[in-house]
Amino acid sequence: MKRILQNKIPYDVGNPRALPGIQPATMESWLHQDEAFADQMQRREEVLAERRDDVLALDPQAKPAAVELLDLVLMQIYPTAGAEVVRPDGVSVAIDRDRPLDTLCRLVQEDFCILQKRADEHVLKGAILCFPASWRLSEKFMRPLIDIHVPVESYDANLAKRVQRLFDGIQPGRPLWRFNALWYEDPELFQPRSASEPREIRDRRQASYLRSERQTLLRLPKTNAVVFSIHTYVLAANAIPETENPA
Repeated sequence: MKRILQNKIPYDVGNPRALPGIQPATMESWLHQDEAFADQMQRREEVLAERRDDVLALDPQAKPAAVELLDLVLMQIYPTAGAEVVRPDGVSVAIDRDRPLDTLCRLVQEDFCILQKRADEHVLKGAILCFPASWRLSEKFMRPLIDIHVPVESYDANLAKRVQRLFDGIQPGRPLWRFNALWYEDPELFQPRSASEPREIRDRRQASYLRSERQTLLRLPKTNAVVFSIHTYVLAANAIPETENPA
């Protein structure tokens, strides 16, 4: 399998914040595009074609939110789009609002999770997840936040309440962002793994690659759903550059 690596990362992975580690962002910096765009987009198309049932799930009640998300991404990244768009790598993508997550998968590097509030908790109602970092969409789909984070040791009841309050307070047009830093031996982007079989946690001294997710949270103004986006960076551990300005 071809290694798909970036050679830079736009934040300091050596300076993590305490969970949940949230910082304000802007709509201009909501989505990122980097030097791995063409290769990541090709890999996304391969995974979607080969493993669609593993990487895409959508509750029918969440389809309006998925369409709203598609329209927002088009407005932000492809503002002159008509029936199709041409990506920066020259690939033409037809805009199909009947299959909004399939279309989103082919437009930008980010994966997307759509969460809608049910009773007192936000529930994962839809996702396109081509680059999972050791979790399976099938195990998290239609489950609330606290259940989604069960394997995370530090995600206790107190943190769960803080995160739920955070989700309740997210405003349209005012995205929030955070990042993680994970150390892997395998640079492959598609790495699903069951919660019952967690991967061995490595540190920087033991791993060959840094895998970091820039994660954002944004509320959709019409459907009121919260969108969790994931932009995946993979860098050789021995080639992590000096930090650029955070965004």
